[in-house]
Amino acid sequence: MLKETYPYYLANRAVFANTDLAVTDKFTGKVAARVALAEEQVIDQAIGLAVAAEKPMRTMASYRRQQILQHCVDRFSVRAEELARALCIEAGKPIRDSRGEVARLIETFKIAAEEAVRFGGEFMPLDRSPRTAGYISVSKRVPVGACSFITPFNFPLNLAAHKVAPAIAAGCPFVLKPASLTPIGALIIGETLAETDLPAGAFSILPCRREGARLFTEDERLKLLSFTGSPEVGWQLKKMAGRKKVVLELGGNAACIVDEDADLDEAVARIIIGAFYQSGQSCIGVQRIMVHERIYDTFKERLVAAAEKLKMGDPGDEETFIGPLISEKEAMRLEQWIAEALTAGAKLLCGGRRQGAFLTATLLEQVPKKEKICRLEAFGPVAVLSSFASFAAALAEVNGSRFGLQAGIFTRDLYKAHQAWNELEVGGVIIGDIPSWRADQMPYGGVKDSGLGREGIRYAMEDMSEIRLMVIRNG
Repeated sequence: MLKETYPYYLANRAVFANTDLAVTDKFTGKVAARVALAEEQVIDQAIGLAVAAEKPMRTMASYRRQQILQHCVDRFSVRAEELARALCIEAGKPIRDSRGEVARLIETFKIAAEEAVRFGGEFMPLDRSPRTAGYISVSKRVPVGACSFITPFNFPLNLAAHKVAPAIAAGCPFVLKPASLTPIGALIIGETLAETDLPAGAFSILPCRREGARLFTEDERLKLLSFTGSPEVGWQLKKMAGRKKVVLELGGNAACIVDEDADLDEAVARIIIGAFYQSGQSCIGVQRIMVHERIYDTFKERLVAAAEKLKMGDPGDEETFIGPLISEKEAMRLEQWIAEALTAGAKLLCGGRRQGAFLTATLLEQVPKKEKICRLEAFGPVAVLSSFASFAAALAEVNGSRFGLQAGIFTRDLYKAHQAWNELEVGGVIIGDIPSWRADQMPYGGVKDSGLGREGIRYAMEDMSEIRLMVIRNG
């Protein structure tokens, strides 16, 4: 169960300033907890204190950063079921998916603890010509300074972890704005960090109203902004961010290609998960499914049968696969997109029924490419099937999107796998599995409207640091 009230964290300390933010149980719609909201002057103060903490964080020994991160690993492990239940309530995420996210939270901090003590530099000989003979150079990475993080509602633990953990490992103080719909996971992370000896001002976790969030983006004292959310908001924030570094993890309408040599049972089982886990609310959820024409009918029949078996209901039920969307408004949006596609000539294979914030697992075919359900990000339990005659045509279809986050390719042909890796305009190509697959240490991010930069602990640490060179002349 959730606590009745939660504080925000200002400069490492819990502040029960008010109870202005009501967090609802996404299944019942009732208020489950109340959270303190930070006003603009508090955010301004937090940024100033983060800047003051830059030197103490930069000079903190690597082993101490590792100890802090390991403390988080230990405490999250002890509180794993509590974290999962809190996530299930505030996000409406089925309990099985919630436990999976907690496991990834722990794994992400564990990886960061490992990286904290091996994040180094490089020796480079310079004597490649008579002019530079007698010179050598060494470089190291130094933290950029105070960072600003903005995280979304769909993975409130793990996506916060992918910013917080590498910041600590790299030696960067930070201010974090969690999503107002799901702030509690980030605040539990803050509660755990407050148990450590991080320098004063090293972190602040501040739920706030949208109008109060301006400083997270615009304040020139901040050296980096890392945002995960919608493309429309992300690219606008980049325009407002000024001279600071910007990392954007944005949306997608991820495609999955099933070639004629694929194991159909395996492909169906994985695509069901990719399309419908956590009610489809994932930026790398399977939205477009492209199947070779020779196996299309068989694949379709098996996929529809599997989708119709998925249980929808109380996310706290161990058997539930599809819980509520984050709000009824989002379910209504998707219901409208489905209706528009059907009017345009699409065929409904299964699902399409809405009950409040719930939407049944939905599969469509023969959808015109101009329809929103094809060209935009659905962010819900809906996927579109189509067939292809040639692998090259399928690759072209994947690239026809404005997005480019990840793609999944079910093929046993090594040459086709390599062709997909060479030609697809995406940040990651997953062979033999769904685009929804992610390991927390790998470089993760997109191209085109899907974002800028990469996450994954070591790669995030590179963004949160700069190279500092020293050249030595041997006299």
